[in-house]
Amino acid sequence: MNIDQPLTLLGGLTPTQFMKRHWHKKPLLVRQAIPDFKPCVDRSAMVALAGQEGVESRLIVGSDKGWKMKHGPLAKRSLPPFNQKNWTFLVQGVDMHHDGVHALMQQFRFVPDARLDDVMISYATDGGGVGPHFDSYDVFLLQAHGQRRWRIARQKDLSLQPGVPLKILQNFEHEEEFVLNPGDMLYLPPKYAHDGAAEGECMTWSIGFRSPKQGELARELLLGLADEAPEGVGEAVYRDPAQSAVAQPGAIPAELAAFARESLQKALKDPHLLSSLLGEHLTEPKANVWFDLAEHASDLSVGVVLDRRTRMMYDERSIFVNGESFRVGGKDAALLRALADTRTLNAHQIKALSADALAALDEWQADGWLKTL
Repeated sequence: MNIDQPLTLLGGLTPTQFMKRHWHKKPLLVRQAIPDFKPCVDRSAMVALAGQEGVESRLIVGSDKGWKMKHGPLAKRSLPPFNQKNWTFLVQGVDMHHDGVHALMQQFRFVPDARLDDVMISYATDGGGVGPHFDSYDVFLLQAHGQRRWRIARQKDLSLQPGVPLKILQNFEHEEEFVLNPGDMLYLPPKYAHDGAAEGECMTWSIGFRSPKQGELARELLLGLADEAPEGVGEAVYRDPAQSAVAQPGAIPAELAAFARESLQKALKDPHLLSSLLGEHLTEPKANVWFDLAEHASDLSVGVVLDRRTRMMYDERSIFVNGESFRVGGKDAALLRALADTRTLNAHQIKALSADALAALDEWQADGWLKTL
């Protein structure tokens, strides 16, 4: 992607300008970000997805008596009538289930894949929404069908209503208001308060981003480190030849505590190990993602493309694919990084790969991680 080319998607801004001026800073409303946009999934397709096992979905109904929420799978008969007002259902990760939605998400890859999460699609009847709230991550709200009225505010009071199944702001006071038509898009930075209500039947696509909490990330890295530590730290055994007799046997010896600290410091000392664990974590498929094993091997020499569910990233030493890491170098590294960046390799590029790299691609094909062009 040319990050210095103006994009209609960003209202004529280049990706470089958008990231500098708006990312994490202030909203951006783009009229006709995707001109004459027509969604590649309709209401019936969304209803079918919401009813599937392994697809994350929610039904939210608002009324004078308050809010009700139900998690999927949502059978069609469990949905309210479509002529009933004030309800919505949301389907998470539609890009993993539909090639057209996955293709649209690629337009937002001026942000690192490590941050890009998924596309959530919400269908709503007249007045439907999820109430005033805020997200802890950046989001692009693309109007796909019908109209939705958005009210937004940069407010500091983020207290939530008690006793409600949704995280709804208690004291929402909007500062700006927009009605979005198909093809219009609104970008909001993290914790920017917003409330969207359907005006008639509508469908909105939310392109969301991952913002891991530091504690959660530390937990995942430490779990990975626990598996690697026995080999990385060594087999040194605690010794205390100078230990004196003690009158308080319940006290932990200071020397043993220091030995424990030294063990952990050794485990954390290898920056390459931590980078590898991070790459594996960031590319780990979500719990509800599975791949279809290839029924037969295809000729890779014609070129390959990553499956839409595959997550692939890299650092200066390794390639990471779906939670696994591979050390690479030279021409293989350049070509496999190109595969991560463009999600495809043509016949000419395939021909330049080493036998080891081709063997890896064969395995990825068998596992359903990629397919031939």
